[in-house]
Amino acid sequence: MPVSNNLSRREREIMEIIYELGEASAKEVEERLPNAPSYSAIRATMNKLETKQFLAHREQDLKYIYYPTINHADARSTALQRLLKTFFDGSASQAMSALLDISRDRISKQELDELKQLIEATKRSKEQRSKK
Repeated sequence: MPVSNNLSRREREIMEIIYELGEASAKEVEERLPNAPSYSAIRATMNKLETKQFLAHREQDLKYIYYPTINHADARSTALQRLLKTFFDGSASQAMSALLDISRDRISKQELDELKQLIEATKRSKEQRSKK
């Protein structure tokens, strides 16, 4: 499990690239990174991510290939929990309200229907658990 959940902006960008590719060398990350720093800075950041236990590596043809140590869904869940706690006092409704506010012009009726279904399913699940 990662040592720290606090990642810098650059570390998060690198992790997103590696999640997208599944695994990557520092050169592959450099090619996809916006406003990429030097190759050695990317390698240093990837080594730091490895020290923090977000990445591991294997050797292939004299280069390191990095891969994530936790799956993307788990990382996303951890990040969302931290976001809820930090900015919304742990309140899912406050977060949803903010998301709907900033998406008001772009959210489709289908997405709203999906959200409604998720809310109803969560209500039913909570009611069933409280009856036990």
